Amino acid sequence: MQDPDIIRISLVEDNPVNRNTFRQNMQGHSKWKISFIATNGKECLAELKGMPLDMQPHIIFMDIEMPLLNGIETISIAKSIYPDIHFIVLTVFDDDEKIFEAIKAGASGYLLKHENQSGIENAIAMVLEHKGAPMSPAIARKILLLLSKSPVIGEKAQQVPLPEIITEREKEILEHTVNGKDAKQIATILNISVLTVRKHIANIYEKLHVQSKAQIMQVARKNNWYKF
Repeated sequence: MQDPDIIRISLVEDNPVNRNTFRQNMQGHSKWKISFIATNGKECLAELKGMPLDMQPHIIFMDIEMPLLNGIETISIAKSIYPDIHFIVLTVFDDDEKIFEAIKAGASGYLLKHENQSGIENAIAMVLEHKGAPMSPAIARKILLLLSKSPVIGEKAQQVPLPEIITEREKEILEHTVNGKDAKQIATILNISVLTVRKHIANIYEKLHVQSKAQIMQVARKNNWYKF
């Protein structure tokens, strides 16, 4: 039986030194437990897929720049399927675009990697106990400055781009799928075989780590990939 006081934490990070440091920091906390450590977003989604609810991490610390599937793309997909998981970005990047992309994707907080251990502990407490949005002071100042200068930022923050691993043909098929077309109809529209359409759909499911059309719709709707 799972201890209700245990906080389950995961890390998605491609740098082995940072992964090792994370493990060492976790060892000093009896109430923290590592659910998993992944080296990229694709591995993260694979770990979450089919994981029982009582084993899912409460918080996932997410790097941004990773191979196969970056952190922002991973958050945008995972947050649609696992809305109760909190994602805190832990990265060296503090540029405007990445900050807002992470927030749009559904990140609960945004910390720079030089944040000390006390800052990490406070971030976990803020998210789980106070429903807050922890940010490194430098990030918070930058967001306030950007908001004060750009009243249209909220309007720009309505869409998260499709992950780069989705090909142009898959994007076409995904759009028709979320708009209610079945494989036979899509095959007719695109002048390809039904078997080819089904193969592309299977690839989309695998790349996004979803298991049904309902989950595809969830992800596409949350990230405003297409007009519904």
